[in-house]
Amino acid sequence: RGPALLRLATPLNICGDVHGQYYDLLRMLELVGPPPEQRYLFLGDYVDRGPQSVEVIVLLLALRLRHPDCMALLRGNHESALLNRNYGFYRELERRGYSQSLQKRFADCFNCMPLAAVVGGRIFCCHGGLSPELRDLEQINMLPRPADVPRSGLFCDLLWSDPEYVAGWEPNVTRGCSYLFGPEVVDEFLRTHGLDLVCRAHQVVEEGYEFFARRGLVTIFSAPNYSKNWCCNSGVVMNVSPELVCSFVVFKEDRSSPDGATSH
Repeated sequence: RGPALLRLATPLNICGDVHGQYYDLLRMLELVGPPPEQRYLFLGDYVDRGPQSVEVIVLLLALRLRHPDCMALLRGNHESALLNRNYGFYRELERRGYSQSLQKRFADCFNCMPLAAVVGGRIFCCHGGLSPELRDLEQINMLPRPADVPRSGLFCDLLWSDPEYVAGWEPNVTRGCSYLFGPEVVDEFLRTHGLDLVCRAHQVVEEGYEFFARRGLVTIFSAPNYSKNWCCNSGVVMNVSPELVCSFVVFKEDRSSPDGATSH
């Protein structure tokens, strides 16, 4: 199972949501380089919504097993049995003829995933965002696991909260749980914990990455042309150098995908 809070060294490539877009995942690994040639941290949301969640999660878990020193996988809010029933992953398993016991095995795996990481001692990474309950990073290691995602509290916030231009904390009405947090919350969090940057995923951003709070936080998203019909976003991988310099590899949708989609 390992710790809930990972401590990872640089250099490292950080990736956001993939959401079952298998051919875009292959394209990303081709552009940046596969493990063990490159080291990766994925921020969650491997399944649901996209057409090939099975291939995505199986490939990433296989790479994690084959190259444990080069691959780290955090949990996203969609690594949850409740959301998998409603947003496509379980239907995909059923359509392909897999038994319900496999659904349970995936749920058991998701319930043990780590929740956050600190990269190079200076970059805090999670899927969603910050929490008003997070006063010490070691609190994350004390969260009970295995466990499904609760509807409130620190565990929930790490996977569900969002940055927004609000004053302090506000209820996250759009998501139906957790919080919105403003720029001053990011500033205080970085100052209190001696960090330089919060890196998170969880939201589609047009260019694949978007800064917030005077570059104190960055949102990255790695599923280009997300949901096909209504997003024309790029995907991105954030590279963190040994000197903690961040740069971005931006990519479009894979033209070789068999569904015939084209890049935008």
